[in-house]
Amino acid sequence: MKVLVAVKRVLDYNVKARVKSDGSGVDLANQKLSMNPFDEIACEEAVRLKEAGVATEIIAVSCGPAGCQETLRSAMAIGADRAVLVETNDALEPLAVAKLMQHVAAKEGVQVAIFGKQAIDDDAGQTGQMFGALMGWAQATFASQVKIEGGTATIGREIDGGLETLQMKLPVVITTDLRLNEPRFITLPNIMKAKKKPLEVIKAADLGLDLAPRTVTLRVDEPAARKAGIKVADVAELVKRLKEEAKVI
Repeated sequence: MKVLVAVKRVLDYNVKARVKSDGSGVDLANQKLSMNPFDEIACEEAVRLKEAGVATEIIAVSCGPAGCQETLRSAMAIGADRAVLVETNDALEPLAVAKLMQHVAAKEGVQVAIFGKQAIDDDAGQTGQMFGALMGWAQATFASQVKIEGGTATIGREIDGGLETLQMKLPVVITTDLRLNEPRFITLPNIMKAKKKPLEVIKAADLGLDLAPRTVTLRVDEPAARKAGIKVADVAELVKRLKEEAKVI
């Protein structure tokens, strides 16, 4: 059974985002970029499925500029067998990424696709669901437990009211939640091995797909600076300030 893992290159979560001077977007120049944390969880889960004898091959797939090859090498260092980069320098919205992933999944004949539940740059949380709709597959979103046996996937999810367990026939698309697993530490030997694993590059422009954006970013602004707090002498002053200044009571 082949497993596809979607991987996105984003601004590293330890880096403070800076807005471009013209307000057109986030400045990524000379910034550290790394794999989306939820996609690391997806890679780890795919590797665990292979270690359990469920998966036979793991294919990491990314859509974006040539620099995404570095992120795909990280996925192969975690344990992916090979990688595919759908290369484009154009900005991609979730629907465009889902279409590109659909092309790769159909070409490779995968039965399970694992996505991070969202990317930390746009927080859209839509790509996995759109991919599932395009493929006509069963969906299990925000998975916190995954078990695949005999052509059937059993997925545990955390919902508002508690825990939910879903059971569905393959093929299936799964989006990973934080508590699904803890990604393994990437060792130097595995990094060296990843450099020798095959990485295929496909030009998105050659696929003939409609990847045009459906939305327009008007402006990006940094959040307003937080005002300094104040101390009050007693409860009476607190109530007075809440009523007259904050106007919340």
